[in-house]
Amino acid sequence: MADKELSALRRLPSVEELLENPALADAIEQRGRRLVADSSRSVLEKLRRRILAGEPVTPADLEPGRLAALVGEEAAAVYKPTLQPLINATGVVVHTNLGRSVLAEEAIGAVGEVAASYSNLEYNLAAGARGSRHDHITRIITALTGAENALVVNNNAAAVLLALSTFAAGREVIVSRGELIEIGGSFRIPDIMAASSAKLVEVGTTNKTRPADYGKGIGPLTSMLLHVHTSNYKVIGFTAGVGIGELVALGRKHNLMVMDDLGSGALADLPALADEPSVFESLASGADIVTFSGDKLLGGPQAGIVIGRREAVEKMKAHPMARALRVDKMTLAALQATLALYLNPREAVRRIPTLRMLAETAAALKPMAERLAAGLKQAVGAGVGVQLQQSASKVGGGALPLLELDSWVCALSPVSISVDELAARLRATDPPVIGRIHGGRLLLDVRTILPEQLDETIGALQQAVSQG
Repeated sequence: MADKELSALRRLPSVEELLENPALADAIEQRGRRLVADSSRSVLEKLRRRILAGEPVTPADLEPGRLAALVGEEAAAVYKPTLQPLINATGVVVHTNLGRSVLAEEAIGAVGEVAASYSNLEYNLAAGARGSRHDHITRIITALTGAENALVVNNNAAAVLLALSTFAAGREVIVSRGELIEIGGSFRIPDIMAASSAKLVEVGTTNKTRPADYGKGIGPLTSMLLHVHTSNYKVIGFTAGVGIGELVALGRKHNLMVMDDLGSGALADLPALADEPSVFESLASGADIVTFSGDKLLGGPQAGIVIGRREAVEKMKAHPMARALRVDKMTLAALQATLALYLNPREAVRRIPTLRMLAETAAALKPMAERLAAGLKQAVGAGVGVQLQQSASKVGGGALPLLELDSWVCALSPVSISVDELAARLRATDPPVIGRIHGGRLLLDVRTILPEQLDETIGALQQAVSQG
């Protein structure tokens, strides 16, 4: 180690010396000595790494006032929420990384009401005794779908796990090899099956599976035939598959339970969702259990919805794992309010943001894109080129991977900085704006920008350009 680096390291104060700095007295009083001490260690460790990396550290960097300010900022950062709202200008409607669906105003209001007060979550007001949280959501789901019974857990993977654990633990479940999907976060159907203690039996091939393949796989330990919607990819060309109706007929013949995992789950009748299997079709086929997501294409909060035969769903509710996977009062309130909008299909498309974005035509989006482009040009002048152009949005959320929705974007071409730098600056604005880079330009797709966010988007670009 060079003498210069040794000298710089020796000039670093100890944590105790930092804590004795009068400039930190207020921080210690407000945040507590322990947090400020941890922040001091963090600041000193960052300086130590800079010195060892050979980066210049000046006497001004080690001035007590400067160090105290850094410690204060480090301590304050702990209190700053890391989960924050942002503007989704990617054009991906159900963006998994950006929180998936935006809730309807009715759902937001319902969450606020139950969050701000005690509620009858597990209390039967009529009987004056303990009740079940399932009762708050079962009736509206069964009324909408026609199912005999319903259950809600914390996501669709949990719904699949609970069903497999309830009906197939220690036994065999037959799945087409072409349906062994991987969902977000590297979670795979075989892994979920292993966690449930069910034994996976693969049949068919990646591109072709026939009813006879299932028949050959059925044995004395078989408990279930599982159909999985391959929502996040498509196999095209020389293919063959077994529909849920055929699978139900086979299950009835062999007295086996049949489960249909829809993944996203579509309740709305929209042109954009024409190729997505609907919840109603799955249930009408006779499947014993149907599972799907409460967010994604439904447009509600994150949840896993289970519908099906009364006895089967009741058995799942009684499984010990159901308590570990249950949802809280805020999820129930948001989901109930979202589903209530579906009772009027036209109102659902208008009020639920996800459905509205999926239903919006390019012609309807163009005036909004023109307003955004005009505002952006006025805000940044010659610093960034702004061009209005047609483009294509995506559904996202692992659904309809081949579908493109005609849309309009504002294509940004920065003059004095790179497009990557502009994207980074927009991610640092308040609120952050997330676009997509294509063809050397940053595209802001108006399909996923909420109407009330137009002015904020313009202001964010102005912030980003002014940073230079």
